[in-house]
Amino acid sequence: MRSAQLGFWWHSLGPLPPAREPLREPLEVDVAIVGAGYTGLWSAYYLKRAAPQLQIAVLERDIAGFGASGRNGGWVTGFFAGAPRRYEQRGGRDALLALQREMFATVEEVGSFMHDHGVQADHLSSGQLGVAIGRAQAARQRDLVRAARERGIGEQDLRSLSVAELGERLHVRGASAATFTPHVTRVHPAKLVRGLAGVVESLGVGIYEHTPVHSIAAHEALTPAGAVRARWVVRATEGYTASLKGQRRALAPINSSMIVTEPLPESVWSQIGWSGEELLADEAHVFVYLQRTADGRIAIGGRGVPYRFASRTDGEGATAERTVRALERRLGELFPAARGVAVSHAWSGVLGVARDWCVSVSADSERGLVRAGGYAGEGIAASNLAGRTVRDLVLSQDSELTRMPWVGRMPRSWEPEPLRWAAIRGTYALYRLADRGERRSGRPSRVTEWLDALTGRA
Repeated sequence: MRSAQLGFWWHSLGPLPPAREPLREPLEVDVAIVGAGYTGLWSAYYLKRAAPQLQIAVLERDIAGFGASGRNGGWVTGFFAGAPRRYEQRGGRDALLALQREMFATVEEVGSFMHDHGVQADHLSSGQLGVAIGRAQAARQRDLVRAARERGIGEQDLRSLSVAELGERLHVRGASAATFTPHVTRVHPAKLVRGLAGVVESLGVGIYEHTPVHSIAAHEALTPAGAVRARWVVRATEGYTASLKGQRRALAPINSSMIVTEPLPESVWSQIGWSGEELLADEAHVFVYLQRTADGRIAIGGRGVPYRFASRTDGEGATAERTVRALERRLGELFPAARGVAVSHAWSGVLGVARDWCVSVSADSERGLVRAGGYAGEGIAASNLAGRTVRDLVLSQDSELTRMPWVGRMPRSWEPEPLRWAAIRGTYALYRLADRGERRSGRPSRVTEWLDALTGRA
């Protein structure tokens, strides 16, 4: 069953519905959106709501939500990828804080969408716990909180928890410190993206599945059925951007893998706690992220094989056995009570990463080209804000959104191969080495400061 190959989220919905019709002939519309993931669908939704007269076509090479949109960890997070200083350099401290506040509000916007349209996606306003394991992670976490305060993020937005306070919520082995933020909510990502696609279609937007786009040019997207001509063409391909002609070095497709357990018995939950069902992540350089699902499982994800040569992607999400074992071990380290619990599904997906790890949205009005992406794994909420920004750019509206410091950014291209492969694989290997060193020494790794600067993550 193909839904099982795509991972637990899709499999839990049952057999996939019949695919939407592909494009069969050349087409002319007002807006052509390439990619039916969150970015493309949010853009179509907000554009059609603001300007119902627009003819909009969404072109998808597989099915809507096929990529990271339907395979992620289910975090609707109010935080975004990239070093804050990079955004601050573009607009100043006030613009950076405005972007952060808008992202916090976007978490509520996504929740309002589900409520208003009756999209049932296991949504829960649970917040997120960041758990430090050992002294080195605790020191890094203190630095992160201090930096957040300097940027204007207050105690109500991100606060430190003692080990005792964490223990009142859940029991993580080796935890030495923790943080909590209310600006993260839980969803079932496949339910959300499928519901979003249905709402978009009900508004009169055409979604053409199994319609690959080979290249994008001024006012044109080229498909096997012919050219789609449009006043605006929106590139919303995120981790699959490298498949477009001339775009191989624009965004690197970084792999992330997940496993999900069978439902845990109450005897195990009584030892773990986690009754608040917060989202959870550790503070390692190569971190893991977890969700307690609505049906009582634990889903845990992390970087397995982070990158494949020449930006290749494994469309069906095959996951190496060693990655599955590594995630199982990490789950058992965090929650000894969960050791030996059967794994139900394992899957992988790709996320789009810009060379500087920052999100960007831009529009070239003369050529009619719009691009948005580079969420680096934090895209459910960020893509919503990007979609609303795309709306304002396409409609030529000068708004608070179009003045955000991620608008108009043009990150430089990734290095050509084999440098790209060596750099990305080598960087993750060094981060893993740093994590091992920190566990032994209890001190933050000095190597990672150099790595962060070299990779653009700081």
